[in-house]
Amino acid sequence: MNGIREIFDTGIRQNIFTMLSRKGNIIGKGKRRIGILISFIVLSFFSFTWYWSNEGKCNPFTAYSCWTGMPYDQPNPFRPSKVGFMVLTPWLAPIIFDGTYNLDVLNAQFHQRGVRVGLTVFAVRKYNIFVKSLIETAEQFFMAGHKVNYYVFTDDVRAIPKIMVKEGRSLVILKISGYKRWQDITMRRMQFIHDYIAERLINEVDYLACLDADMKFTDNVGVEILGDLVGVIHHGYFGKPRIEFPNERRNKSEAYIPVDTGDFYYTGCFFGGRVEEVYKLTNFCHNAMMEDKEKNIEAIWHDESYLNKYFLYHKPTKLLSPEYASNDNGPTYVIKRKKIIHVPKNYRVIRN
Repeated sequence: MNGIREIFDTGIRQNIFTMLSRKGNIIGKGKRRIGILISFIVLSFFSFTWYWSNEGKCNPFTAYSCWTGMPYDQPNPFRPSKVGFMVLTPWLAPIIFDGTYNLDVLNAQFHQRGVRVGLTVFAVRKYNIFVKSLIETAEQFFMAGHKVNYYVFTDDVRAIPKIMVKEGRSLVILKISGYKRWQDITMRRMQFIHDYIAERLINEVDYLACLDADMKFTDNVGVEILGDLVGVIHHGYFGKPRIEFPNERRNKSEAYIPVDTGDFYYTGCFFGGRVEEVYKLTNFCHNAMMEDKEKNIEAIWHDESYLNKYFLYHKPTKLLSPEYASNDNGPTYVIKRKKIIHVPKNYRVIRN
């Protein structure tokens, strides 16, 4: 009799445990379903809020991508540089090579700020013939999707061909005086850039890229080049010891740099940065040139010599690799993608 009672009690306990377990599963499933429903409602609310706050410019079904800019791989601090060269200076300025940045991420950041970019070029005397190629290739490769003003400084306005530019861009022709010597032309551009920044550019653009006329774009050049103060490493002296840099060695010159001093040798064909910083740079170079002129001194490489002096004591906040000023005299292994190149020419014919 006792054995029968024990079997009966055990059966009752098992039935009760089974019923409670089923009830718990039902409750658990209900909670999960309620949680999923609440999550969906919250996500939908924020998605459509973001959608309407951006005037319908973001797709509500990709709102997460809109918040973060776009989906992209998480940076990996253990992944070595793809380029195989130094990508950070001792003063923590990045050195830009192809493959060291994500242009989509950068574009999203600069679009939020609505930056305006200016490109200056000096086309004096025979250098007028290069303007068409430079501007047309810039329209193809330079600052895609951003506002750009081209400023062409020339001594002969009629020699500049009419060039159509995209919506949101403008081509401004500025008349300047001509000079007999090409050396004077290159050195005087510092004065003209300085003066026109103060006169109008400070109110029209946020960044300036200052290029020689005899260059052209061959690949995409975007906001990766923008920074407070930007210099371009000279292709021909990339990796060379400082003793081989062609700096001005006469200590009476304002461009003087001692033999045992220097970080990189920067090309004078391309420099830039924020308008305020370019103003300071050109102001220094122009004043130094004028002081040397009073001493009857002309620096060995003219404006490039003064530019290197400035960069020695006012370090660039961003450096561009020789990919942004490629020439035939530098090592080819440095260049992965030629972004900007020097146009082949006969210097003797062009400069005379």
